[in-house]
Amino acid sequence: MAEKSKILVIGGTGYIGKFIVEASAKAGNPTFALVRDTAPSDPQKAQLLDGFKNAGVTLLKGDISDQQSLAEAFKQVDVVISTVGTLQIPEQVKIIAAIKQVGNIKRFLPSEFGNDVDRVHAVEPAKSLFAEKVKIRRAIEAEGIPFTIVSSNFFAGYFLPTLAQPGVSAPPRDKVVILGDGNPKAVFVKEEDIGAYTIKAVDDPRTLNKILYLRLPANTYSFNELVSLWEKKIGKTLEKIYVPEDQVLKNIEESPVPVNIILSISHSVFVKGDHTNFEIEPSFGVEASELYPDVKYTTVDEYLNQFV
Repeated sequence: MAEKSKILVIGGTGYIGKFIVEASAKAGNPTFALVRDTAPSDPQKAQLLDGFKNAGVTLLKGDISDQQSLAEAFKQVDVVISTVGTLQIPEQVKIIAAIKQVGNIKRFLPSEFGNDVDRVHAVEPAKSLFAEKVKIRRAIEAEGIPFTIVSSNFFAGYFLPTLAQPGVSAPPRDKVVILGDGNPKAVFVKEEDIGAYTIKAVDDPRTLNKILYLRLPANTYSFNELVSLWEKKIGKTLEKIYVPEDQVLKNIEESPVPVNIILSISHSVFVKGDHTNFEIEPSFGVEASELYPDVKYTTVDEYLNQFV
């Protein structure tokens, strides 16, 4: 067995970051997390960092806005994974600069973990958010940095507990709002599985300079199919309210932040079909469940059982 790469996660206390850190430690990779404060006053964050330390994770003090602290951290590792939030996406140029400065990083995984931003039909405000990720992709390519992009599509924990219904806290039991005609297929992946697939990819030559798509067959559902699955589970037919595309676009324009962002991403996926409306060509991408059939991922069917 080749030695496992030393992995540094930037943004490891964030929503998807913590799952990546945990997956890395679990897989036996020497794992590092870059943190601004190793003893935060926020009790939740402190608890999370204690959990990291108990799992054998090394905390390195640093900040994405300080290139020198990044360079110091990068000298200790082989792979850098960024999981920074939306507002910090543009700041990843500093990560790119620090990687160029130290010269020892074997692979960079920028903060993506959603739609393939090079293949979307998004309207504002999602369009601008996706464009920032595109800029980072082009910067990585321009600098010749070895990379892997993880296109994990939808976080299951964000969409499935409500069946993608805004402003509710449980899946619907009487009526459901469906964007568009409900036929384009979306992909829902449990966060722990995103972590597992991401870590599998870091040392895999097949994912080098490629997009790793988590287009898991058992988790690919149209809105109509998802509702139908839920109806079977609860033994009840829901009233279905279809929102035509022109009304969805009007709702996006009239909604405040962050509702307009969520709606515009939902439009890209549920109306335009941006998770599944293109073929994964070997020239640019690979599919995770094909590469790693040994990963037993949680299916949408299994995931929804907890809400019945």
